[in-house]
Amino acid sequence: MNRLLSAAALERYQRDGFYFPISVLAAHEALEYRGQLERVEAAHGGHLSGELRSKPHLLFTWLADLVRHPVILDAVEDLLGPDILVWSSSFFIKEARDPAYVSWHQDATYWGLSAPDVVTAWVAFTDATVENGAMRMVPGSHGEQLLHHDTFAPDNLLSRGQEIAVEVDEALAVDVRLRAGEMSLHHVRMVHGSPANRSDDRRVGFAIRYIPTSLKQLAGDGDCATLVRGVDAYHHFAPERRPTTDLAPEARAQHAESVARAARILYRGTGVERFR
Repeated sequence: MNRLLSAAALERYQRDGFYFPISVLAAHEALEYRGQLERVEAAHGGHLSGELRSKPHLLFTWLADLVRHPVILDAVEDLLGPDILVWSSSFFIKEARDPAYVSWHQDATYWGLSAPDVVTAWVAFTDATVENGAMRMVPGSHGEQLLHHDTFAPDNLLSRGQEIAVEVDEALAVDVRLRAGEMSLHHVRMVHGSPANRSDDRRVGFAIRYIPTSLKQLAGDGDCATLVRGVDAYHHFAPERRPTTDLAPEARAQHAESVARAARILYRGTGVERFR
């Protein structure tokens, strides 16, 4: 029995590779999450480093709560089943009038996971509009893995600046417009990207990557994940603990080790050792 997504929503996700919008937070809650983020940024010189942008749910209690939000997990359970891990999370932030963009890509390209049974929940902390660089997705493009090449372009928000090595028909793309507090769901092989922010306010999204406990990491040893629902009968990933307080010393140590392991997998073969 479905917990949250309707039969029509499930059919749309399977057909298109994505589904939106789903309301997760009230407007005032989304504003508070933005405020929490901006207080952290202010305490760290105004911007989050690569390490702080990666897996911040291991450092901050309010993000540990968000990755376990029942609405998000109910929707993900409809797609992946009852035993769910958070494999990673990251912020995608575009400042006002900034040239930062996300090239056309598929998430699965360098993740090294054993099957494409991965769902990204992208939670909007601010409105996501055409003007401020909302994601764009090509419906039905999740059926196969495409070739990519790395650019490491300075304005590209992706870890390796990766982009699809074949032509993408942008006329087919759908703009994923979200209100603050809403989320979209997309398949790990979905062809997607997003342009620069042309507006006078920043665009902030928080991406959470969920996997079933049955998946394995094939590209390296010692990958980590966080059990957020059900049971892990497989133990393919080293378990991660939720932080007891924000930036607790033990949380910092765990986060540093987990992010270092993830970087070795994501940047394998490039000579890069840490997130940009």
